[in-house]
Amino acid sequence: AGFLAVGAYGNAVLLVDYGWPVWLSLPAGGLVAAAISLLVGIPSLRLKGLYLAITTLAFAFIISHVILYAEPITHGPNGIFVNGAKLFGLNVQKGAPLYYLALGVTVLVVLMVLNIQRTRIGRAWLAIRDHDIAAKAMGIELTRYKLLAFVMSSFIVGIAGGLMSLQIRFINIDVFALILSIEALAIIILGGLGSVAGAVLGAVFLTLLPEAIRIFFNLILEPGSAFYSTYVYEIRGVAYGAVIVAFLRFKPDGLIGLWRDQKKFWSNWPLAY
Repeated sequence: AGFLAVGAYGNAVLLVDYGWPVWLSLPAGGLVAAAISLLVGIPSLRLKGLYLAITTLAFAFIISHVILYAEPITHGPNGIFVNGAKLFGLNVQKGAPLYYLALGVTVLVVLMVLNIQRTRIGRAWLAIRDHDIAAKAMGIELTRYKLLAFVMSSFIVGIAGGLMSLQIRFINIDVFALILSIEALAIIILGGLGSVAGAVLGAVFLTLLPEAIRIFFNLILEPGSAFYSTYVYEIRGVAYGAVIVAFLRFKPDGLIGLWRDQKKFWSNWPLAY
């Protein structure tokens, strides 16, 4: 959530206050997030497990306070109205132009990540993920490649924050609550760790989950029930938690694991049994 906020504010400030075109402000917001990730990554990536989690969680609170008190740059608690974002003469803050911009950025990021996986850097990341001690024994500099992964992922999250600022049009620090970090973690768990396709599947699943919950409550309650409208966020949070626990217990490989199982089953059918 912290890096998402950095990307969103970076894009908004450059777009609104400095009049940058959106095709420059959007990647610039990602670069700002990547640069700040160095400040967090250098001291924290030597930590592991719970200590690393606490450090990155603390960063989100630090960013929130910096944004609130750096009012000359970030507009502080007043937030920023994001407007005037045009690309090829089209308003990319609503409707089909925004959809196709987000889709285009998504395709570019997915292609970039898939190609990076085939490079020396990508193979080093895979080795560190599978067994960092063995990777270090093979001559891979753990801190350097972990920091590079941290910077690259922060760049992608920063661009996502910029797209988010275009969509919601008004940003303040309340938008970037802890629930966003939890949702990001849920996407990875539900989709499947270590898989680009799994991340996409997890994002689609978690996006459609609130709509499925709404349809379910409309079936068992009266349409427009005050109960659902009053406790919508609490119900959503419980649903997220229940789904994450279910996947961790019964399908730790996530949705991509289900896809692989079905693919294997049908490729061997009728001998799959």
